[in-house]
Amino acid sequence: MEEIRKQFEKNVSITDADWQLFASKLKRMEYPKKSVILKKGNIETSLSFIEKGIVRFYIPKIDNDLTFSFSFANSFVSAYDSFLTQTLSTYNVETITATVLWRLTYNDLQEIYQTTQIGNTIGRIAGEDLFLKKSKREISLLKNTAEERYLSLFLDRPELIKQIPLKYIASYIGITPQALSRIRKRIS
Repeated sequence: MEEIRKQFEKNVSITDADWQLFASKLKRMEYPKKSVILKKGNIETSLSFIEKGIVRFYIPKIDNDLTFSFSFANSFVSAYDSFLTQTLSTYNVETITATVLWRLTYNDLQEIYQTTQIGNTIGRIAGEDLFLKKSKREISLLKNTAEERYLSLFLDRPELIKQIPLKYIASYIGITPQALSRIRKRIS
């Protein structure tokens, strides 16, 4: 839980009273590998912080799922569009590895906004983190080749990328697993 405070305090200091209220609302949840933590058609009720593990976002398909995002330890994770609007999610959120999340419900976050001096800043920091990840991905899809997207993911998280099945990586960078194999052969 202290890692969450460190993330916030990179941008703003938090009083002990505000932190105590915020921390009292967090619920630690452990998920085994391959756990669907949000299923398409359900409403996202939590904003979470990943203590450990890897989470993927995907659109389920009959043949092959379409992976469009990953989240790693020490970052926020949420089907944020569903969370903000409290509407049905159009995709699944699943753990790739055993994962530990610190979860904050939508209603608890609204209470934190209302009762703490720092609540809105905490929400903004989490929202900005999620937005920047999404924006980086969209720009990468528009401007980089599949090989550049793979290298970027590999350089950003070399120790973790080995834990992600190649079919998910291929889907994420927008190519087939066979094309990813050719790219990996070329760069090794």
